[in-house]
Amino acid sequence: MFDPELPWQRARSVALRPEPFGALVYHFGTRKLSFLKSKTLVRVVETLADHPTATAALLACEVPESQRPTYVKALADLARSQMIERRKAAA
Repeated sequence: MFDPELPWQRARSVALRPEPFGALVYHFGTRKLSFLKSKTLVRVVETLADHPTATAALLACEVPESQRPTYVKALADLARSQMIERRKAAA
């Protein structure tokens, strides 16, 4: 279950390859390939580990409030496909 108020990170076994449209995302464990069709979403995924929550990453990447539900859904889809994972909060 994806909760944007928890800390997240790109899964350790996932690689991002930048593309003109956004990025290709490959999971080496599941061998699943996904496409991120937004450069802003790529930036959010790349910086998730730098922020205390996914919501904080969205704010830091200047995702407009009106677009945040769409980005939260995209992050939830990435969590469901194991492209991003929860991380332990810093103590």
